[in-house]
Amino acid sequence: MLIKFKKEKETLTAYLEGEIDHHTAAFARNEIDTELMGGTPAKLILDFGGVTFMDSSGIGLVMGRYKTANSINAALEVSNIPQNIYKLMKLAGLEKLAELKRKD
Repeated sequence: MLIKFKKEKETLTAYLEGEIDHHTAAFARNEIDTELMGGTPAKLILDFGGVTFMDSSGIGLVMGRYKTANSINAALEVSNIPQNIYKLMKLAGLEKLAELKRKD
């Protein structure tokens, strides 16, 4: 799992690459939370464009980032979601927590 960050004005974007599973979710959670809490942006975008696989740990990753972002009054968006992962997120009801945007 590789994560790159980009800060623009009031938005922090985390570009995720690779697989999100039990082994990588804790690393991703720590990296994203450290960046998020260090800058307190108004919006956090999780860019899933480079994610090749995700299990239920990815659902937990998004839910946890929602809670962390919400604690600092930041909105959450999940963007560039591959079709198969988008289906999982919709089944889990994540659209109630974050704006979900499919990959074109």
